[in-house]
Amino acid sequence: MRDAHQSLLATRMRSYDITRIARAYSRGLPNLFSLECWGGATFDVSMRFLNEDPWERLAKVREGAPNILTQMLLRGSNGVGYTNYPDNVVKFFVAEAAKGGVDIFRVFDCLNWVENMRVSLDAVLEANKVAEGVICYTGDLF
Repeated sequence: MRDAHQSLLATRMRSYDITRIARAYSRGLPNLFSLECWGGATFDVSMRFLNEDPWERLAKVREGAPNILTQMLLRGSNGVGYTNYPDNVVKFFVAEAAKGGVDIFRVFDCLNWVENMRVSLDAVLEANKVAEGVICYTGDLF
């Protein structure tokens, strides 16, 4: 839900369509572990280009698929933005996202610097949610 529409559709998929898909996932794939449906560029783009509320989108996905965990991509100390934010901003954002319905936070840093991920990971654990620290890599597929 996040990466496909972020990569293939330039994040221009409207909340109306995403939330309708959530219901289909809920009914058709009830044993699915999680839906990565939030974070990354989708947060920013929903506000800047689609004039939509990303928090409302999250709530409607959660409502549409109450039986499946929701997951988001979090850019470590960058949150869902493009610059480093103060620790208190990152902590507050994570707490609000957890309250808003995110169950699993997949946290990365573009330089694979764990210290840039630590505040986010700790905030996720403080919210009693699942923290998944990941690394970025590019391999030669050929």
